[in-house]
Amino acid sequence: MITQGVRVGIVQFTSDRGVPPHLIAPLIEAAGFASYFVPEHGHIPTRRDAAHPGTGTAELPDDRYLRTLDPWTSLAAAAAVTERIELSTAVALPVQSDPITLAKTIATVDHLAGGRVALGVGFGWNLDELADHGVPAGRRRTMLREYLEAMRALWRDEEAAYDGDFVSFGPSWTWPKPPGALPVLVGAGATDKNFTWIAKNADGWITTPRDRGITSAAARLQEIWREHGRAGSPRIVALDSVPDGDRLARWGAAGVTDVLFPVDDSSVEAATGYLERLATAVGPVPR
Repeated sequence: MITQGVRVGIVQFTSDRGVPPHLIAPLIEAAGFASYFVPEHGHIPTRRDAAHPGTGTAELPDDRYLRTLDPWTSLAAAAAVTERIELSTAVALPVQSDPITLAKTIATVDHLAGGRVALGVGFGWNLDELADHGVPAGRRRTMLREYLEAMRALWRDEEAAYDGDFVSFGPSWTWPKPPGALPVLVGAGATDKNFTWIAKNADGWITTPRDRGITSAAARLQEIWREHGRAGSPRIVALDSVPDGDRLARWGAAGVTDVLFPVDDSSVEAATGYLERLATAVGPVPR
């Protein structure tokens, strides 16, 4: 779905209690939406020093953090029952996986989906979760950069190799390879530090639920993008909650390319009704 010049997609906080991806993804596609995004949390340590960015404490705002489905299994299930919608993560945590294995997994899902996969990544707010994967908190940005560089080499080069502080492998063969450059989007707060990282290492930005002033933030990202010699414009994916045509128009004029709305996944009936109402609210649905 494209309305006000902005692609409209759906994000589902997947869990073992919600409608599973292979049932909800076809509903999203049938309703005319452009994309389907899912999150990642492999585990949540019961004792944590890291505060949740929304609550400011160790308390979690939603117990689905404890119950999140694996994103790539979820998107593979969605790929099998859809033909058109983009399949992505908001957000995945690559540094919690082996980069060679993860590159293979993502490339396989993209191959099965016919080239419809994008990779939304985060630095990781839950430092305790990262620590259980051996990720040093102070170097998680460097580690993510190396993972992305190494995976891109595996996706692109006939004989791929990489040598970094966290990832190192000699010339290697691996297929399948994505048909083009697989888009990488970074979910992070609207700061110059994050925007500079995106301009150097990624293809776009996913806002956080706490970001405000999206139009001014979009303008700042585009300014930093140009300062770093990047051609074109970054993709900007804004998280929203209640559809507002005027806001969509303002965001589109400011450079926002996508808007994601959460879905009621308490039942198939609830999801179907929600998607139909949302489609009516944001604009006509192409068939």
